[in-house]
Amino acid sequence: MLVVMQRDATEDQIRRVAETIETLGYEARTMPGAQRTAVGVVGNDGRIDEARLSGLDGVREIIHVSQPFRQASREWKPEDTIVTLSNGLEIGGKDLTVMAGPCSVEGESEILEAAHAVREAGANVLRGGAFKPRTSPYSFQGMGEKGLVYLARAGEATGLPVVTEAVDPESVPAVAEHADIIQIGARNMQNYSLLRSVGHTQKPVLLKRGISATITELLLAAEYILSSGNPNVIVCERGIRGFDPSTRNILDLTAVPLIHERSHLPVIVDPSHGTGSRRYVPQMALAGIAAGADGIMIEVHQNPSEALSDGAQSLYVDQFHSLMNSVQKIRAAMDELETADATIATTR
Repeated sequence: MLVVMQRDATEDQIRRVAETIETLGYEARTMPGAQRTAVGVVGNDGRIDEARLSGLDGVREIIHVSQPFRQASREWKPEDTIVTLSNGLEIGGKDLTVMAGPCSVEGESEILEAAHAVREAGANVLRGGAFKPRTSPYSFQGMGEKGLVYLARAGEATGLPVVTEAVDPESVPAVAEHADIIQIGARNMQNYSLLRSVGHTQKPVLLKRGISATITELLLAAEYILSSGNPNVIVCERGIRGFDPSTRNILDLTAVPLIHERSHLPVIVDPSHGTGSRRYVPQMALAGIAAGADGIMIEVHQNPSEALSDGAQSLYVDQFHSLMNSVQKIRAAMDELETADATIATTR
């Protein structure tokens, strides 16, 4: 339930609404908007007497949220969420976010070299895995906390914020200490204790879609984080499982506009995992941007044939440079289309 305030509602009137909600035994979330403020009722079990709220001074209307993912829905928050990192980078705003780096942190000098390479090409976030949940128990599982330290040092040396995965509630404090964004991998999308753990931090969270998850299930997973008190959630389309083994996964680009339509959360696309082959990554990255993604996540390695994980889907550094040149061109084309659409809309 949302209590929408009048445009001229005072701070005292908004506070009175929040206090009344809490008096009724629920949590109140005040959400200032561009036009007016709304107060969300968290934990609504359907037993609230609306008259207790609608009659308060400054209240314009009460809206019932119909989506099962309440706080993630546009009914709850019509404006786009912009997640701001510690260095001021905004994810979900006008600028495109490019997260790039190796699948795994393989050593201090290796991740530092990779960080310089992707920054030079135009990336604005460094990615790299310190904890690596793998399909096979015999595959490289990551360097653990030592890898976190190396990743953080590379980020500091290049000025890039870093994103890396937490694999269980126990790893969350260490990841939160060293990373700017905590990633929840596809295998953990419905690990609810982990979702609550990152929800109790205020660190931005990158939530990847599970390989067989629906859009509703993805946004309900985001709801666990939001309802635990963390509004800084970014969702990621990284491919779902299909029947054709020609590619590792099926990159579901329809998910980008669909999520934007249903939710206010920023959306990024991971074509590296979405295809599993470097030859398809550039095309699908550009397609993701054209579909309206707020960012892309690309695996890049200095020598993919020697990578300890996911070498087949990692771009060479020169390929990443070429991709970033194409990204600039498609962004320019998208800006022209948006300007043209705006002009047409104003002349009708």
